[in-house]
Amino acid sequence: MTANISSQPHEAFLADWAVHSRFGAVEGTGGVERQAASVADGEQRKWFAQLLEQHGFTVRHDAIGNQFGLLELVPGAPYVLTGSHMDSQPTAGRFDGAYGVMASAHACFRIAEELRADPSKARFNLAVVNWFNEEGSRFKPSMMGSSVFTGKLDLDTALATTDPRGITVRDALGAIDQLGDAADLAALAEMTVASYAEIHVQQGRSMEEDGVTIGLVNATWGARKFEFKITGEQAHSGSTIMADRRDALLGAARLIVAARELVDEFEPGILHTACGEINVYPNSPVVVASDVQLLFDLRSPDADVLNRAYARVMEKVEAVKAQDRVDIEIVAEHSWDQNPYPEDGLALAREVAEDLGLTHDRVMTVAGHDSTNMKDDVPTIMLFVPSVDGISHSLKEYTRDEDLVAGLDHLAGVIRRLAGGALVN
Repeated sequence: MTANISSQPHEAFLADWAVHSRFGAVEGTGGVERQAASVADGEQRKWFAQLLEQHGFTVRHDAIGNQFGLLELVPGAPYVLTGSHMDSQPTAGRFDGAYGVMASAHACFRIAEELRADPSKARFNLAVVNWFNEEGSRFKPSMMGSSVFTGKLDLDTALATTDPRGITVRDALGAIDQLGDAADLAALAEMTVASYAEIHVQQGRSMEEDGVTIGLVNATWGARKFEFKITGEQAHSGSTIMADRRDALLGAARLIVAARELVDEFEPGILHTACGEINVYPNSPVVVASDVQLLFDLRSPDADVLNRAYARVMEKVEAVKAQDRVDIEIVAEHSWDQNPYPEDGLALAREVAEDLGLTHDRVMTVAGHDSTNMKDDVPTIMLFVPSVDGISHSLKEYTRDEDLVAGLDHLAGVIRRLAGGALVN
C-alpha cells in the first residue's frame, strides 16, 4: 500500500467489520450462521442501513429484497454499483460475501468525500448493494437476488420459492421487513447502472501460495447443478426380502459415490464434483427409503469436460435405475457456462494495483458470484483477496486484516475511476 493512504479509513473499516461480524456469530468460532432472510440476516441489514445513512446514503429495497445504498452526486446520472452479499451458509465463515459489501461501503464512503470536495470529478453516482440470497442455502437457486435484478429469474417464481420448512421467500423477507415498498420500487425503477465492481475473498489457496494480494478475476468456471428426485418404494428395513426392495437411498448412494469417482476419469484439477445436500423420506431407522432428493454439482473451466461429465452422469443414472429398480428424474437445474470478464476492466484493475504497489495476477473463480450475472449486462470488474489455506464455507474461513485493507484500498481506486467515467462510452 502507498504511504499517502492514511490508516484512519482502515481503522474505521476494521471497527465496523468487527461489529458486523457479531450478527449471527457462532460463539467461540469466529464464524457466523446468517442464512438469507433469517433473524440474524434481518438484524445485520438494519444495522447496515444505519451505517449507510450515517454517511449520507439513502437506503432502498427492491421487490426481491436486494438492499441498496444510493448517493446521488450528479442528478439524473447512472450509478456505479458495487457490493456482494451478507447472507451465509449454515455455520460458515464471516468473510464470504460480507467482506465485499463492507469493503464496497467503505470504499464508497471514501470516494464520496473526495467527490463532494471536487464535484467536477464525478460523472456517475455511487451505489452499494447487499444482494439477497447469494448462497442459495435456505432458498434455491443461489444468486437469487442478482438473478431477479438482471431478469434471469422471474420475480414471482423467486418470491414463491420455499425453504425446507415451507416458508416462502416473500413471507421470509416480509418477516424481517426487507421487501421494498412503493417508494423504494419507484426510486429504484429510475436507477440505471453504469458499471459494477465486486470484491470477495478468493475461496481458494492459489493467491496465498503465489504471494498475490489482489486477484484480477478473468473468468468464471462453468457449472451444472441439478437436483435429482430418486423414487423407490417404502418397506420394512428388516423383514423385506432384499431382492424385493426398491431402495431410493441406495440409488442416491451410488450417485454420490459416482460423483467422486467421475473426477478420476479426467485430467487432475479440471473437474470438481459434489453432492452437497440430501433429503431422505421417511428417514426412519426401520424403513427402506421411498424418496430422496439429491443435489449434484459439476464444475469445470472447460465446456467439453462439463459436457462429457454430464453425459457420464446420465449413463450412471440409467444404470442405477435398472440395478436398483428406482425412478430418477431431474426436478431442478441451475447452470452457467465458463465466461470471461471484460479485458478493459481487468486492465483498469491492474493499473490501480500497480499504482498502489500491490502484487496482483489474473485468477479464475471456481465459485459463482453475483458479478457472474452483472457482467452480462454492464461493464464489470471482479476482484479477490487471499483466503488463508483456501478454506471457505467453513467456520475456519479466515483472511488477514492486511489483505482486507489492501483490498479496500484497491476497490476504492477502482470505484474512483469508474465514478469518473471509466469503461463507459
